Amino acid sequence: MPPQWHEPTAVADPPPGRHLLAASTGGHLAQLAKWSKAIGSASDSLWVTFKSPQSDSLLQDRRTIYVPYVAPRDLRGAVNAFIHLIREINWGTEQFTAAVTTGAAVGLAALAAARIHRVPSFYFESVSRVNGPSLTGKLASLDPRIHTFCQYEHWAGRRWIYRSSLFDSYRTIPKHKVERPRLFVTLGTIYPYRFDALVDAILSTGLADSRTVWQLGTTTREGLPGNAVSQMGGAEFERCARIADVVITHAGVGTIMHLLDMGIFPVVVPRRAKRSEHVDDHQCQIAGLLDTRAISMVTEADDLHRSTIIAASGSAVRSMGVPATRNDTWPSVQSPRELPSERTEIS
Repeated sequence: MPPQWHEPTAVADPPPGRHLLAASTGGHLAQLAKWSKAIGSASDSLWVTFKSPQSDSLLQDRRTIYVPYVAPRDLRGAVNAFIHLIREINWGTEQFTAAVTTGAAVGLAALAAARIHRVPSFYFESVSRVNGPSLTGKLASLDPRIHTFCQYEHWAGRRWIYRSSLFDSYRTIPKHKVERPRLFVTLGTIYPYRFDALVDAILSTGLADSRTVWQLGTTTREGLPGNAVSQMGGAEFERCARIADVVITHAGVGTIMHLLDMGIFPVVVPRRAKRSEHVDDHQCQIAGLLDTRAISMVTEADDLHRSTIIAASGSAVRSMGVPATRNDTWPSVQSPRELPSERTEIS
């Protein structure tokens, strides 16, 4: 049986302790990792995500269940993930104090499984949803037993509680500008969306050379100057980002937050749905927010020029930490016994 709990008199963060933490790889997982520190997730919390270089690096030594990839708006994949989690997790032994997700279909599947087992459930909407909830968020908000948080005060309401933004903790600082910068280009790994417009725009600036590193995801190309790979591990990503004078990236939240945490002021180019570069234009929302806060150099692919990249080399970023926790309205919850670190991959 899960620990006894009572509905709080005011909406608070999840009660601290052993959490079920579920998210797709990329921005959702990066945000959940940050929120887990703010909400008091115990070190023996159980993570649910997809297997990738990012998850292997970010969740090293964490208890993890890898489920098969669930594409955006993939109902069948979400149902399969739900069934896997119902079967794979020993719900009686785990005694989760909360189930938490930052979105995507696999997160919704985890909350559905948690609700069946009477685990308090929490949905933190992505920082990329500037003007309202995602489809997954809308579905989660239909269940009044799921606590829903957003990161923008202007669209908070009865079902959505403003929690603060993960981007509140970054500030821009100046540094020496480089006239012939070394480039690191990272396009993310979301399947099956290509981003040829950005690759072409970078080539047109004349700044790509033998020093350039390209992390292309599904945007496979031949004959690019420098070194081109599809994916790379976390350590290699950080090495390439740190030795580059400028990092150029798509407007993927996970990549951007990682770069900002490293002190890097990136050039951010949003994917466009009209070019079949993503499922919708939510990257434009996040790009607009970054531009307003002046913590990235934001431009459209068609407007990326040599001068834009060189200008970006003259700035860096300082991280101020993570949002504070808000657990004042939850009764204390006794932490269950420690469980050993383990990883399970479901095929």
